[in-house]
Amino acid sequence: MKTIFNQNTREELINRIEQISEDHKAKWGKMNVFQMLKHNSYWNGWILGTEAHNYKQTFMGKIFGKIALKSMIKNEKPFDKNIPTSEEFKVKELEGDFEFEKNKWIDLINSYKNYDNLKFVHDFFGKMTKEQIGVLVYKHTDHHLRQFGL
Repeated sequence: MKTIFNQNTREELINRIEQISEDHKAKWGKMNVFQMLKHNSYWNGWILGTEAHNYKQTFMGKIFGKIALKSMIKNEKPFDKNIPTSEEFKVKELEGDFEFEKNKWIDLINSYKNYDNLKFVHDFFGKMTKEQIGVLVYKHTDHHLRQFGL
């Protein structure tokens, strides 16, 4: 199973991110390419603990989170198209500094080589092992790159 904690996997993802241009159009979903970059920068900052984030599991997550997590990371199957995201991770701005967000995302991907955010609690899945986080981050990143044909 691919994980963000593997150097070769990080390099593969970074190579794909580097191919993103402002001309890329989504194959599904509502985000444009800038919103996708900013979403991923913010989301990875949340996982890594680089900014002040809320680490609290929702009530529905406490009921269904562990079952959903197991289902999503049990095999190599990519995430389905159009899976919902929390309001906190929806990007409202339609445009901004494209290159800044792209480079920020790449820097965050590189930061996983030193992952140590022990306080991380997913808002739906709850407390996760490092192995679960590694697979989730890989699949989330792959999902959004595939969304834009990469």
